[in-house]
Amino acid sequence: MSTALKFDEEASRHLEAIYVTPDVIAQRKAVLRALELRPGERVLDIGSGPGFLASEMAGAVGSSGRVRGIDVSESMIAMSRARCAGLSRVEFQLGDATRLSFPDGDFDVVVSTQVYEYVSDTRTALAESYRVARPGGRLLILDTDWDSIVWHTADRPLMNRVLAAWEEHLVDPHLPRTLTSRLKQAGFHLQHREVIPLFNPEYDENTYSYRAIDVIAGFVAGRQGITQEEAAAWAEGLHAVGSAGTYFFSLNRYLFLAAKPDEDAAG
Repeated sequence: MSTALKFDEEASRHLEAIYVTPDVIAQRKAVLRALELRPGERVLDIGSGPGFLASEMAGAVGSSGRVRGIDVSESMIAMSRARCAGLSRVEFQLGDATRLSFPDGDFDVVVSTQVYEYVSDTRTALAESYRVARPGGRLLILDTDWDSIVWHTADRPLMNRVLAAWEEHLVDPHLPRTLTSRLKQAGFHLQHREVIPLFNPEYDENTYSYRAIDVIAGFVAGRQGITQEEAAAWAEGLHAVGSAGTYFFSLNRYLFLAAKPDEDAAG
């Protein structure tokens, strides 16, 4: 996985604050709609983060199902365990998308949201997801293409530099455009694809983009020649645009739902 962005305790808290915005809540609802989880299903959440999606999936599969979450961050694991402490048959552990410690065909559903873009060996990660999914099982991937971003600013050259430096926090900031072919090469059959926009046409503290400003500014300072002063000026410029009533932000995330071929159907 990428080592550029470390999800320590402070970073995990920032991420948790982003996950409770209406933008990301709507994203989780779209993921759950696409999955159509059923009672009794076994689910693996790769990159379970602070545990919001795992908690909601646990509610959908009920006490007869189970949810397993893995993450590379100890802070995230602690956060997700606390969030799901009262839920039966939900467990979290440290783990890597390219080395899943589960038996073949162990899950009805494998989910990975905002994770594969951090993985350096996507081919192996997809092969592992294929391995642990049962025949007929489903895989859902959601990732961002950062070329889709539109962020109004009074200083376009600085915005371009900041966004270029921000892409360093990912292994592949444009992964969605190649996921169709990658999934097919891994043996999956595509079932559904859709765009999930994060759209903030107003300046509002309770939005994805507002809460991401400080995270981005803190990351890009010292990268690609961007100074601390320039990173602070970039953030202040966005707040000024917001105060002037001309704020605008849009970013596309892309959902892919695929299935592992059913052996009975194939026979």
